[in-house]
Amino acid sequence: MRKVEIYDTTLRDGSQSEDVSFSVEDKLRILVKLDEFGIHYIEGGWPGANPKDAGFFEQAKKISLRNSRLTAFGATHRASLPVGKDPSIRALLAAKTPIVTIFGKTWDFHVKEALRISQQRNLDLIYDTVAYLKKRVSSVFYDAEHFFDGYRANPEYALKTLEAAESAGAECLILCDTNGGTMPGEVGEIVKDMVRRFKTPVGIHAHNDSECAVANSLIAVENGASHVQGTINGLGERCGNANLISVIPGLKLKLKRNCISAGKLKKLKDVSRFVSEISNLRHFKRQPYVGDSSFAHKGGIHVSAILRHPETYEHIRPELVGNYQRVLVSDLSGKSNIIRKISDFKLKIDPDSPKVLEVVRELKRLENQGFQFEGAEASLELLMKKAFGLHRKFFDLIGFRVIVSKRREGENPISEATIMIRTPKGVEHTAADGEGPVNALDNALRKALETIYPQLRQVSLIDYKVRVLTAGKGTSTNVRVLVESGDGKHKWGTVGVSENIIEASWQALVDSIEYKLLRG
Repeated sequence: MRKVEIYDTTLRDGSQSEDVSFSVEDKLRILVKLDEFGIHYIEGGWPGANPKDAGFFEQAKKISLRNSRLTAFGATHRASLPVGKDPSIRALLAAKTPIVTIFGKTWDFHVKEALRISQQRNLDLIYDTVAYLKKRVSSVFYDAEHFFDGYRANPEYALKTLEAAESAGAECLILCDTNGGTMPGEVGEIVKDMVRRFKTPVGIHAHNDSECAVANSLIAVENGASHVQGTINGLGERCGNANLISVIPGLKLKLKRNCISAGKLKKLKDVSRFVSEISNLRHFKRQPYVGDSSFAHKGGIHVSAILRHPETYEHIRPELVGNYQRVLVSDLSGKSNIIRKISDFKLKIDPDSPKVLEVVRELKRLENQGFQFEGAEASLELLMKKAFGLHRKFFDLIGFRVIVSKRREGENPISEATIMIRTPKGVEHTAADGEGPVNALDNALRKALETIYPQLRQVSLIDYKVRVLTAGKGTSTNVRVLVESGDGKHKWGTVGVSENIIEASWQALVDSIEYKLLRG
């Protein structure tokens, strides 16, 4: 089975999606998740482009990746500066990643109109940048921007740009369909030709403007490409990038290419939903392989057939990608997911216990209200511990009050929270202010608990997301709150849902505190 390397650019290309804005903490959390999933290369961003990416690379230095290699992305050096004096090249090296990916102009139209330099000067920029970086980092990948458009317009010059990168020492030549307009048949023919011409491995970077990015990635591999770039859930500028959530199982299960282990592939749905939650986007229920509807069947001939032989209406077994079969009239799925989580959470629970089905039913009830536990697995673990009698109550709420007041035009509102709780040492009644009502409530709760549970001083609220959603019957509108917390060593996510944003926030905050206290 030939190996294909997967290169994820969610943290750079994906962040260019409309309605997506990753914080540094978001990017770090996704980085860890993708490393656990087994992605070969993770592109962290463009260090010289903005302070956020620079901050990400500084924080990423503290993370030890087990499966992935972090890459920094940048452009060929400026024509007006020697390569060693270009600030953007220096920023790439300062990121201290083992791999740097450089993009350069392939299309003579761009060389003339965008860079406004000679074709030879552009070839010099490519060669000089790759050669300079190659002496200073472990590996250099070369992204041939607009390659297919450039090859179509001037094949001789497009080839020269790849030759410049190869002769400078690039480890991979990635052919980019930057405008996303090339059809699969043409991609296959061109990739096959490039694989024949060059000794250096060839890769594919496809955009989805013609709804062909996944097809173009797969046909490129069929014609010899050994490196595929894309994003989780197809995030990216305009119509997005090749969706790795479809590319990876296509490679593994359909083309029989070695790109990820079977065990890691079972986490595909989890990764997809995790990135959706961190992106604060609703997960697409009809997304191939991992959507809730991907293996859902409703009534009639389909249901009777799949209950006897699932392959009658399913192209793969859903469990291979971490999904499950659903019969919409009488839903029979879910138990296997809970059994898997029992193992993941290392809970001492009999998987054959009848309470497993009770947990499944409770999860379905909560999901109907709008709860989603992807990105909030601490809440899921607590729910399971409560169901199996493994939970311990650390405090009881007597009541709280949150006040937001604005005293004059032009000044920020003031938020104050008062809380009363019952603890093993008696009743605590405290008040605190904060940067908004939720922060004030969080501060008041901690103030009441920290003298009894000093380990809570280690905990901080890292991120807070709100989504308005419609769930259940009728037009009942709920709010889902996702909270990320950390103690310097670990990070965990919790969730709350209510028609009241403060109540939803309270649920997520309490889960965050209880999770820490149970962990010790």
